[in-house]
Amino acid sequence: MGIIRPNTRNLVNLNKNCLKNGERNQGEIKTMMNRLKRIYSTYTKKQNSKHISQKNRFSTFTKRVMVVTTVAASTISLGAMAVHASENSLLGTIYHVYLNGERVGAVDDKQALDKAVNEKIDSVQKQFKNLELSVGNQVSVVPEKVFRPSAENQETIDTVVEQVEVKASASALTINGKEVVLLKDQEEAEKVMELLKLDYVSKEDLEALEKKQNDENADKELPELKKGESRILDVSISEKVSFSNKNVEPENVVSVKEALEQIKKGTKEAKKYEVQVGDSLGDIAEKHDLTSEELLKLNPDIEMSSLLAVGKTLNVSAKKPYLKVLVKEEASKNEEIPYEQEVIEDKELPKGETKVKQQGVNGEKNVRTITTKENGVTMKTEVTHDETLKEPVKHIVIKGTKVIPSRGSGSLAWPAVGGYISSKMGHRWGKMHKGIDIARPSDRTIKAADNGVVESAGWDGGYGNKIVINHQNGMKTIYAHLDSMSVSVGETVSRGSKIGVMGTTGQSTGVHLHFEVYKDGQLKDPLQYLNN
Repeated sequence: MGIIRPNTRNLVNLNKNCLKNGERNQGEIKTMMNRLKRIYSTYTKKQNSKHISQKNRFSTFTKRVMVVTTVAASTISLGAMAVHASENSLLGTIYHVYLNGERVGAVDDKQALDKAVNEKIDSVQKQFKNLELSVGNQVSVVPEKVFRPSAENQETIDTVVEQVEVKASASALTINGKEVVLLKDQEEAEKVMELLKLDYVSKEDLEALEKKQNDENADKELPELKKGESRILDVSISEKVSFSNKNVEPENVVSVKEALEQIKKGTKEAKKYEVQVGDSLGDIAEKHDLTSEELLKLNPDIEMSSLLAVGKTLNVSAKKPYLKVLVKEEASKNEEIPYEQEVIEDKELPKGETKVKQQGVNGEKNVRTITTKENGVTMKTEVTHDETLKEPVKHIVIKGTKVIPSRGSGSLAWPAVGGYISSKMGHRWGKMHKGIDIARPSDRTIKAADNGVVESAGWDGGYGNKIVINHQNGMKTIYAHLDSMSVSVGETVSRGSKIGVMGTTGQSTGVHLHFEVYKDGQLKDPLQYLNN
């Protein structure tokens, strides 16, 4: 079998074709190289048995084969580079876009997506300038290298912009596990708590208390308070208050002022109210910060006819504060010790007369207390020190018990048998009404209001039949419009004795008694002296 000699010209042409067709598969080029190696190996073995003179031709051929091989190798390398360059021109990166974990599309321009989202944030920021806004981790992208990349830029961006929610970074103020208000940050939330405390203590007292609590010697015993001094021992919130950062709707974030109002307003809790005598629908509603309509809505099962029945239990709504500010205050002050009164009866002194034997004088003591207040209302006061500085002096009065038939006691009895006051003392019908009118008694008998002597008894113009009794103690009483009189001038009368009969004489519009009282010549309101 003859040796197949390599045709170098064909090999060179093959190499040229390889360079020209850079897209040729690298596997074909490798196959061609292996074939060249086998041809070269077979040729070498055959030539070893020939004459030395052919050695030069072999060398020449070897050089040619090596050149061709080198060219072929170069061709393979260049061909691989051409194929790689072609592949790179078709590779690209796309970004898969996810909104809240759900894929909405892909873009090949991440900067355009970021710009669109930032523009939405900026548009909301114009309305909420003081808040820190973002979309948080709602939007995420996952890059991927793909062959011949394809993306839906505008459609994906429009979907994201439409559905993404711009959130505000806020601090939630929570009371007893319930979220009450949202503020810009924790600094503002803590400011709200401070202002709530300042409703019940001064800024100076609060700062002094905080300074003391931060002092290393806070446990050191406090100096004794002087007279008139006070100090705040503690200011605390009875409820558990906490703050937490969260992303929320910007419109739900309130200012410090709004948060204060909301917390102070409190929340409504169901309460019961028992209808009292004289209650009206409006009064009950007003007591519980309701309108009449709201009160009716709270009691839909109660008929209007029985709604205000005394003893009826109604559903009402009362405000319950979100939190209570507890203030513990220590104070030192001097207080008066009221003097005691002692009355000594004297049977030789006419009844109704009194004499002061010893003038009373108040004493004085120093009292130190610790008072606990809840939202400004005193809940308890503990006395920690009570020292008497000056003993009080007793006030002693001598009271007469001797009854003198012609002398009054100063306390007036009701001058009729039952009845009621139809007109009080004061201006009436354009002039002064000097006494009271008593009408509709169960018995028309008129009685002396106190012991005394009849000073006058007879007709007196508009008064009609009138009786004047001098009680011999600076007091006089007048009885007018009597139908008849049972006493005469100079007669001594006792308290409660009959002096006449009620009538309608003089300027009178009906049967009644007109009753006047004078003390030391001055007109007085009878109601100040009457003792039923």
